[in-house]
Amino acid sequence: MDLFDKCWDFTRADEVKASGCYPYFHPIEESEGPVVQIEGRKIIMAGSNNYLGLTAHPKVKEAAIQAVHKYGSGCSGSRYLTGTLDLHVELERRLAKFMGKEDCLLYSTGFQTAQGIIPTLVQPGEYVVSDKDNHACIVAGNLIATGVGALADGATHWVARYKHNDMKHLETVISKLPREAPKLIVSDGVFSTSGEIVDLPDMVRVARKYNARILLDDAHAIGVIGKGGRGTASHFNLESEVDLTMGTFSKTFASLGGFVVSDRAVINYLKHHAPALIFSASPTPASVASAMAALDILESEPWRIDKLMRNARKMRQGLKGMGYRVCEHDSAVVPVIIGNTEKVLLMWKALFDAGVFVNAFIRPGVPPGMEMLRTSYMATHEDEHLDKILNVFSVIGKKLGAIS
Repeated sequence: MDLFDKCWDFTRADEVKASGCYPYFHPIEESEGPVVQIEGRKIIMAGSNNYLGLTAHPKVKEAAIQAVHKYGSGCSGSRYLTGTLDLHVELERRLAKFMGKEDCLLYSTGFQTAQGIIPTLVQPGEYVVSDKDNHACIVAGNLIATGVGALADGATHWVARYKHNDMKHLETVISKLPREAPKLIVSDGVFSTSGEIVDLPDMVRVARKYNARILLDDAHAIGVIGKGGRGTASHFNLESEVDLTMGTFSKTFASLGGFVVSDRAVINYLKHHAPALIFSASPTPASVASAMAALDILESEPWRIDKLMRNARKMRQGLKGMGYRVCEHDSAVVPVIIGNTEKVLLMWKALFDAGVFVNAFIRPGVPPGMEMLRTSYMATHEDEHLDKILNVFSVIGKKLGAIS
């Protein structure tokens, strides 16, 4: 056996490419937000997480340019040593204030943020209690935590999982853990695949009953739900009940990086103990400046959130009215469940050829029967874009038998 046997034996992607229905890694040549250029053609983008449409905003682009002029292209060090700029400190202050928490810490990517929180806070003999449908970044953080615990003098800590967004099952799972042991409940705020919003009120009840803290991943919630786009806790008026909220800059904030907000003592502990922070180069000046400019716009132009949600609701209603199976959750993610891998790929190709880009989610990324075309929307989509997307979905759905 050779280590690379699995690589040589992997032919599925090449087979799909040969069929002409490969939906991944298509280079975008130009982007103005709701419309992009791919393979020399203008395509309506209905799969981006650029929720407020700020990646093309002049103020965001100018902020990045000015940051490069002032600080250069990178920081050449970790935050712990030579990689902290006054920009980092200012954005942390601004985000903590925006989210209503004492302090904030930036990480270099959104995916890395969970790895900079979970295995740092959850020590041997302590527990992570995680939703089965949590994002892969949380799963990675959980796996690191489990490995660290197993190596620490034979002591262990455990990752327990509960059924998706099922707070009765969460209580069943957590009630079997030692009551005195510290616990961290971790969940997406808005689940990235389905757009579903976590049942936070019942989660808070369980957490307080069983001596647990709560960490929410609000990557798909900030700038989308809550007062002024402040996310899931704000959506439920439970800001003081959520202990940590993490987010990303790659969606609403039109940049790259991640962050967590919490009590000052918690952030201070993470700053001095998280390997994902200490051993990673810090976020680039352009990334931080772009995110800060996006935060300025989010705070000063709340109409963008209203427009975003109007767009998503129009699309959800329109797709459902055609007969598609559409997840009903009130977020910017609108999945169209097809339930068959081959039909998803065929529909993706037909949509792309007709000038609409969506995301194809197939197994093993989703369970059998949940294969879907995941659509998501922006505040900068206009009715002409949305109407074309609906028209194309109608024509292609009928042609391929997805709807009658």
